[in-house]
Amino acid sequence: MPTSLSSAKSAPVNVAVVGLGFMGLTHLRAYSTLKSARLVAVCDSVRKPVKGILPGVTGNLSGSDAFKLARHVRVYSELRDLLADDDVTLVDLCVPTPLHVPQSIAALQAGKHVVCEKPLARTAALARKIVAAAEAAPGFLLPAMCLRFWPEWVWVKNAMDSERFGNVLAARFRRVSEPPGWSRDSYFKGDQSGGALLDMHIHDTDFIQFMFGRPRSVVSSGLTCFSGAIDHVITQYHVANGAAVYAEGSWLMSAGHGFNMAYTVNFENATVDYDLTRGKEALRVFENGHKPRVVSCSGPDGYAGELAHMICAIQTGLPPTVVTPQDALSAVEICEAEEKSIRLGRPVKLP
Repeated sequence: MPTSLSSAKSAPVNVAVVGLGFMGLTHLRAYSTLKSARLVAVCDSVRKPVKGILPGVTGNLSGSDAFKLARHVRVYSELRDLLADDDVTLVDLCVPTPLHVPQSIAALQAGKHVVCEKPLARTAALARKIVAAAEAAPGFLLPAMCLRFWPEWVWVKNAMDSERFGNVLAARFRRVSEPPGWSRDSYFKGDQSGGALLDMHIHDTDFIQFMFGRPRSVVSSGLTCFSGAIDHVITQYHVANGAAVYAEGSWLMSAGHGFNMAYTVNFENATVDYDLTRGKEALRVFENGHKPRVVSCSGPDGYAGELAHMICAIQTGLPPTVVTPQDALSAVEICEAEEKSIRLGRPVKLP
C-alpha cells in the first residue's frame, strides 16, 4: 500500500508541474506538504504567476486558492524548454486530456519520470501508446489514480483483503458533482475529455478493478447532457467473486449541490458506509454484534499519497506498485466498454 516517506534519507526529488489549472494547483499544494519533494519549475502556456503568485481557479490573486511560488522556481511557457532543464527529475502533467499522449511521451523520451493525470488518454488505443513509451523509457510513469491512495479507500481495501468482516457481498460507489465550473472549453468537448465517464467515474471504475480484479463484463445506462460524451453513468460490474458491484458517476447535479463521493460495502458480517458530506463522521461501520462506530483514517489525502509513492519509487529506484501504467490502460478499456454498453443497450464483455 502507499509508502510513507517520513524516514526517507534520500535527497528531495526535483519536481516540475505542467498545467496550472485546478488540478495543477492541487498537486502544487500536495507537493508543498512533502519534505522529499522540491518544486523547481512550473509550466503553462497561458496561466502565469504574478509576482510569484499563481491565481486560484477563480483568478483571484489574494484568494485562499492562490498559491505562492518560492523564488527559486523557474517558470516556463513551453514544455520543450522545461524538458531541456537537467535540474528537473519528475514532470507532473496536469494538462487537458488531449495533451496526455504527446506530453507524456515527450517527457519519458527526455529521460524524466512522469506523473500523468487521469484519464491516461481519451481512448484505450491512445493510452497504449503511452504505456509502450513508458516500457521503453528509463523513467517511471505513475498514472494519477488517486483513489487507490485515499485513506478511507485504503481502509476498505485492507478490510476486504484481511477478511476481517468476511467476504464482500455487494458494493456501491458514487461520485457526483455539478458540471465543472472551470476549463469548460476542454471539459465540454466530450470527444476530447470523455465527459463525466472519463473525468470522474473512471476513479471508481479503477478502484473496483483494484478491489475485485478486472471485471468480466459491464452493463451500463447513461446519457449525454453537456459534453457530447457520457455525463451520467450507472454501471454494474460482473466480478470474479460474484459480488453485486455497481457505481454511479455524474455531472448532472444542480447548482449548489457541489461534489460528493461515497461508497457502501456490504460484507458478510458488517456494512461499511462512507459519505464525504458527513465530515469527521464520513466513515461508519455497522458490524454484527457491535455498536455502530465512526472510523477516523489518518494520513495524507490521496493526492499527497500518490505523489509520495512516486517520489519514494524514484528515491529507491523501484517502480511504483500501487498503480501501474497497465492499470490505467485497463481503467480506460473498462470505461470504453461502459460507453459501448450505453450505446448498444446491452452488456459488454471484457477480454
